[in-house]
Amino acid sequence: MTAPLHLGVRAHDFGRLPLPELTAKLSRYRFSHIQLAVHKSFPESVPALAALSPGTAAYFGEAFRQAGVRIAVLGCYVNIVAPDPAKRKAALNAFSTHLRLARDFGASLVGTETGSVGNGYTPENFTEEAFQQVVVSVQAMVAEAERFGVTVGIEAGINHPLHTAQLAHRLLSLIPSNNLQIILDCANLMTADNYRQQDAVIGEALELLGERIAVLHLKDFTVNDGQIGIVPVGQGLLHFAPLLQYMKYKRPHIQGILESTPEDYMQGSIDFLQRLYDEV
Repeated sequence: MTAPLHLGVRAHDFGRLPLPELTAKLSRYRFSHIQLAVHKSFPESVPALAALSPGTAAYFGEAFRQAGVRIAVLGCYVNIVAPDPAKRKAALNAFSTHLRLARDFGASLVGTETGSVGNGYTPENFTEEAFQQVVVSVQAMVAEAERFGVTVGIEAGINHPLHTAQLAHRLLSLIPSNNLQIILDCANLMTADNYRQQDAVIGEALELLGERIAVLHLKDFTVNDGQIGIVPVGQGLLHFAPLLQYMKYKRPHIQGILESTPEDYMQGSIDFLQRLYDEV
């Protein structure tokens, strides 16, 4: 018997809702899990990222557990390559707080992208120096994760120092701990130059990263005037079939998280993915 498709969503894609309203919506769409960036969904409960307490974690963790929803990714999206050492230290401290409290949330994986060595896009992100800063920061994060028995999830993204599957694979090779895993978002690997060869890009990512992929982010994209734009799942150009084949046959029960899909499109996107999953 084939494993079912396990879909979740980023909690903050519903906006800022009272907790009972959020859990009701998750139930309505039959999401089994979420990515929770608690400071984005409930900013009043998290005045600062490093100010999270075990009580805050237990409160939200228990609420989602009672609603039958797992926290697949505890989101702590910080700039781990910030050029200002003080800001970089603050980012790593915030991430460490999330690692320490992950179990109180009922989560085992804390996720982030790598950030930028400048303000937003900069060609300096594509240098060996920027990649080496990723390595130094992630080594520290993984050492902390090992202490608490939880996992660091790193997400590659175009315009970041970690912007290809090859670089993500190199990072895994340099830090061979099982407490480091990949959050794979193939839309994040698309550029105006490579999207026409996206089957090769996706295939390479799945091959190189393989069983070190903890979770998949599912979002879609279009290209306008040479620029990548993000759109709801099923409304763009991404080839989801190879991802769903991977989920169905190579990694049964792996969690997929809808991203950047507003609620108006959510049911249509769920139906689209389920239909494709059944077909592959």
